[in-house]
Amino acid sequence: MTVIRQDDFIDSMADALQFISYYHPLDYIQAVHKAYEMEQNPAAKDAMAQILINSRMCAEGHRPICQDTGIVTVFLKIGMSVQWDARMSVADMVNEGVRRAYLNPDNVLRASILEDPAGARKNTKDNTPAVIHMEVVEGDTVDVQVAAKGGGSENKSKLVMLNPSDSIVDWVVNTVPTMGAGWCPPGMLGIGIGGTAEKAAVLAKESLMDPVDIQELRERGPANRIEELRLEIMDAVNKLGIGAQGLGGLTTVVDVKIKDYPTHAASLPVAMIPNCAATRHAHFVLDGSGPALQTPPSLDDWPNITWEVGEGVRRVDLDTVTREEMAGWQPGDTLLLSGKMLTGRDAAHKKMKELIESGEGLPADVDLKDRFIYYVGPVDPVRDEVMGPAGPTTATRMDKFTDFILEHTGLMGMIGKAERGPTGLEAIKKHKATYLMAVGGAAYLVSKAITEAKVVAFPELGMEAIYEFEVRDMPVTVAVDINGESVHRTGPAIWKAKIEEQALELI
Repeated sequence: MTVIRQDDFIDSMADALQFISYYHPLDYIQAVHKAYEMEQNPAAKDAMAQILINSRMCAEGHRPICQDTGIVTVFLKIGMSVQWDARMSVADMVNEGVRRAYLNPDNVLRASILEDPAGARKNTKDNTPAVIHMEVVEGDTVDVQVAAKGGGSENKSKLVMLNPSDSIVDWVVNTVPTMGAGWCPPGMLGIGIGGTAEKAAVLAKESLMDPVDIQELRERGPANRIEELRLEIMDAVNKLGIGAQGLGGLTTVVDVKIKDYPTHAASLPVAMIPNCAATRHAHFVLDGSGPALQTPPSLDDWPNITWEVGEGVRRVDLDTVTREEMAGWQPGDTLLLSGKMLTGRDAAHKKMKELIESGEGLPADVDLKDRFIYYVGPVDPVRDEVMGPAGPTTATRMDKFTDFILEHTGLMGMIGKAERGPTGLEAIKKHKATYLMAVGGAAYLVSKAITEAKVVAFPELGMEAIYEFEVRDMPVTVAVDINGESVHRTGPAIWKAKIEEQALELI
């Protein structure tokens, strides 16, 4: 009989979570590199270059791939013959492993989990609890799959109850464009089919644990209907032209994963969950011989990509930039930002609005007039870092605040991830502001542009506090100009037409 010790389980869990915070699965990196080599849209190619460079930097520096170090999801298959040498429950052991991983002083991970989600939304401060799925199976081992899922991609999850005669491919093709780019493509789509509503969602999440192997499937040919669906959906989604970061291009997904389960004759539940550019998952098996620790990959397997400042890149001094200068920026332009900016995301925007409406006004160090605000919740720094990984968060969550903040503060521009929605676009156009996009999935690379950082307001909000960053040559793309023209509208439309007209080769 196999005996699993408590410390071995906890150590293995903590090790896996640290490991996936800075090591991408190599199969994903190889898929993105192939997409990078094939890409014809310079903006999308540039975004993938930043993702690949960031990945190598994180592997070398053992720091998080993304500032959003995710909500932990665990799939456990516990053998019926296993005996536990433990005082804690299995769930408590999982959460102790999460706690140790996220509070590791050598590589502090961002705590993003809030309790009382419909009320006070108070941070648990150690990223617990995890979402745990347990199954008792035949055997004498404990099989563990663990993932850390970012909120930007998780928020784009979709569930539908189709009629049995409906087309799953059509639903996916019609749904993916509604997801925008907040899930940070290029990534993977996990699809669960069958069972009940909740079973389909679990299947979709579990499918994302599988390796990237769509090219091998394409080469050998499909052996069943599920494999046919994978290829059909992959090709149909990439023909949409959404591209990396939603900028338009040839590759939106690098794989489509599907799991299915028997369902009721009257039902066809389908769930779709995307995995982002910060794809993070690991697998280990405990057999009673001790902890199951991850094996570091060879950095020689990472592509050697460089990012060059092109001829058309503009350098912008945030301390002196004028609205007249900003008026000359066009959607798709690449800028290098230097100077001081403030940060703020959901909780900070809500608090700023409340303070302005109450008549109290903003804190003295939060003067937004003619300045830029960066939508970010950074990772705490370690060792000699000025700031930990500090990539952008999804900008559409701030849309409902945008008109109010622009109206009452004189803010000039915003920096975030992915597209702006209709409300945000209208506010930007109305106030002649602008919106710049940083690459989601390049958080450590972005952090290297930060030369000074300090909290200037709302320290009680933790990672959602308002910081003042000083940056040097922080790369961004003009996503929305002062007239409300959005590259996330024009880019995919242009590349969808090019793919249709020219029959361009897709990944």
